[in-house]
Amino acid sequence: MSAPCPQVVVLFGATGDLAKRKLLSGMMHLVLSDLAPRLRIVGTSLEAMTDEEFRAMAETAVETFSARSPSQEEWDRFEGRLTYVSQQDGPEALAAAVDRAEEALRADGGDGSGETRVERLHYLSVPPAAALSVVEMLDRARLVERSRIVMEKPFGTDLASARELNAAVHETFSEDQIFRIDHFLGKEPAQNILAFRFANGLFEPIWNRTFIQHVQIDVPETLGLDGRIGFYEATGAFKDMVVTHLFQVLAFVAMEAPTALEPDAIREEKNKVFRSMLPVEPTDVVRGQYAGYRDEEGVAPDSETDTFVALRVHIDNWRWAGVPFYLRTGKRLAEGQRIVSIAFREPPKSMFPANSGVGAQGPDHLTFDLTDNSKVSLSFYGKRPGPGMRLDKASMQFALEDTESADDALEAYERLILDAMLGDHTLFTTAEGIERLWEVSAPLVENPPPVRTYQPGSWGPNAIHGLVAPHTWRLPFERQWRE
Repeated sequence: MSAPCPQVVVLFGATGDLAKRKLLSGMMHLVLSDLAPRLRIVGTSLEAMTDEEFRAMAETAVETFSARSPSQEEWDRFEGRLTYVSQQDGPEALAAAVDRAEEALRADGGDGSGETRVERLHYLSVPPAAALSVVEMLDRARLVERSRIVMEKPFGTDLASARELNAAVHETFSEDQIFRIDHFLGKEPAQNILAFRFANGLFEPIWNRTFIQHVQIDVPETLGLDGRIGFYEATGAFKDMVVTHLFQVLAFVAMEAPTALEPDAIREEKNKVFRSMLPVEPTDVVRGQYAGYRDEEGVAPDSETDTFVALRVHIDNWRWAGVPFYLRTGKRLAEGQRIVSIAFREPPKSMFPANSGVGAQGPDHLTFDLTDNSKVSLSFYGKRPGPGMRLDKASMQFALEDTESADDALEAYERLILDAMLGDHTLFTTAEGIERLWEVSAPLVENPPPVRTYQPGSWGPNAIHGLVAPHTWRLPFERQWRE
């Protein structure tokens, strides 16, 4: 992969939680690994701060949250690329800071001509309500030309707001400049779903309704809200996680083979999946709220915000007709996991005796672990050693850390920032796609079922078992991943 041309990253929300935890360390790695060596970052937020104070904050953030520990020489190499300007100083000050960063990049070009092309990447790590004011500021600062813009989720809260937001952003930026980010799709294991399906003749022929019984996409979290009450009260689990993350992973699982491994071809196949999705009916959804949520500061005593959601989705096309997709996510649950589980149909007739154990542990599964430590497991029945015919579940597992190139893996935000710099839309959402997802979600958004209380540390409300019946939830696993 070739490095992008020189870039100025304008990081809005530079003092926020996401910037501290992921973005600053991610951009540091892109610079130090030479994936994007000619990079300068202009941080901006509402706070007043000097360049030195911003660099000190960034160093503390990297020390606290980054999985990589730069040497002093490496940090010195990176921190000189950081500058800061307060949004309170207005668009003129922001434009001047970007101009200085561009001139510094041109001066580093080596030919002395000053003609080096420099592009801009505007990363909006801001609350959704602040996105349009940032877009307006960029327009007033005349920073739209030679630029791309990365927008965080959620992109709208229903069909009307998504259309309104798309229309407003399109007044300033064209669609090819806009990158609606979903960090789930930046993870190595999510992309490995495409490789697994389309690079192997073993699985693609059975990737359909004839052989697959159902699919589960399960992302439980043990974490609470961590000070995000205001945001969560306005969104909830479905709007925060399902539309922006789980539906995107579903598209990777369900899409047809693209004509080429190119952004337009892949995005078109994803959009075909979204067009084929049937509306999400409230009767196919279980909404939950963990006990004690209404006691949190800032939460209304009668709040109906969902901190948990499980739903059944159907894709009405030739490949998937009749195959249910079960999605689940929520806060304060028993485990933190991110899995996609493909359940295969069982043989139509068994020749094994009733006490052999066949079928006792459910169908065969192909399971993708979407955590950073990526794993893939294929479970199946095999004979237990010894006399007689007793069967047990066995599994074959692959782990990313077992490969020689495990250290080459990029964290999700690193990959997506690099793709945005290169103008690669493969792992980003289109305006059409996001509007279609809100369209199929409309019955639920307009008439949500009441939330059911569940205990923190559980797997959600008991009603989830009726939703998935006659199947069972893949989590908790019947066995642990092998270390």
